Amino acid sequence: MSTLSERILGAPAGTYVDREVDLAFAHDGTGVLAREALRDMGVENLPHPERLRLIFDHIIPANTGMTAALQTELRGYARSSGIALTDAGGGICHQVMSEGPVRPGMVVVGADSHSCTLGAFGAFATGVGATDMAAIWASGATWFRVPETIAVRLRGDLAGAAEPKDIALTYVSKLGMEGATYRALEFVGDGAAGISMDGRLTLCNMAVETGAKTGMFYADAATVGYLAEHGASVSPWIPEDCRYEREVDIDLSGIVPLVAVPHRVDTIREVEAVAGTQIDQVFVGTCTNGRYEDLARFAEIVRGKKVAVRTLVIPASRAVLARAIATGVLAEIVDAGCMVAPPGCGPCLGAHMGVLGEGEVCLSTANRNFKNRMGVGGEIYLSSAATAAASALAGEIAVPEVA
Repeated sequence: MSTLSERILGAPAGTYVDREVDLAFAHDGTGVLAREALRDMGVENLPHPERLRLIFDHIIPANTGMTAALQTELRGYARSSGIALTDAGGGICHQVMSEGPVRPGMVVVGADSHSCTLGAFGAFATGVGATDMAAIWASGATWFRVPETIAVRLRGDLAGAAEPKDIALTYVSKLGMEGATYRALEFVGDGAAGISMDGRLTLCNMAVETGAKTGMFYADAATVGYLAEHGASVSPWIPEDCRYEREVDIDLSGIVPLVAVPHRVDTIREVEAVAGTQIDQVFVGTCTNGRYEDLARFAEIVRGKKVAVRTLVIPASRAVLARAIATGVLAEIVDAGCMVAPPGCGPCLGAHMGVLGEGEVCLSTANRNFKNRMGVGGEIYLSSAATAAASALAGEIAVPEVA
């Protein structure tokens, strides 16, 4: 019997396969490089433009004239080649792709390391470099070594103020930043069914922080319902008995709010242990925790209060932003004294709209806290939206109250 990766790729772990790619996407940064590689290859006509997406998210709006010129060129290429373009303000590529296009069983490849996010739908989703993406655009296919699989077995339900981000930090700390190199992570067990789609996207997003090739949930009733809301009719995938390389057991009821402390994602502390740490900025957003559930939870905590430190909130997509406006969530966030920026990546990669200064400390809902990532000399702690909200109100890292 096969793991989910083996079923989708059609071969046992350790073997090499050539596969058609169902969906391939790049953003404004990697798209420029992929276009340059295609030019070097002498490729102008793409065989399957309907399978391709360009999504502007990393440096939008453009921060310099050079950036603007490169984006203008890429827009023109998208029009001439027939590639669907999501322009500035549409959202982060992984979130945009999660809002309908991806189906269970697909092979999805993105020119960004966090493309594993989309494994939440039961797809084989992974990231590649820009040159590999150019080859996929040119041919419609690529090769894979079918990965061995590690089961992350979830038991029970979350309790207290813990959130899916805390589950993600837990498994990253257990596996380590290199503990699942070129493995697939399968999130299984009775606890998996209770994780919302937004939460599953968070868990799969951080699989690459262990070195994994992808992170995956089996499509179930939650998947079917979510995709139906986005106009897609799909069927669940039933897990088969299979042999995993290893298993990691996590009791969800025992998880408490956590933070990753500088400068490693796998260096985890309970929030209570670092409470009182002074911060200069709180950042809520990114492809990890910029979804509606995150914004709603943040708003619930800051409602009727004022933040004590500069706080930046960036919805992960236009759809998330629109829903936050319609439900009043965004108004509550603004009333609390937070800044709101257009959907995109911005400060996560140290591009703009929230870069840190020397010696500044940020509590972020992002997925990476590497040295100098958000600005030279800055320090980054990673947390859930709930911990971010409690800390924004306190002006220091603080433990969120139970909802």
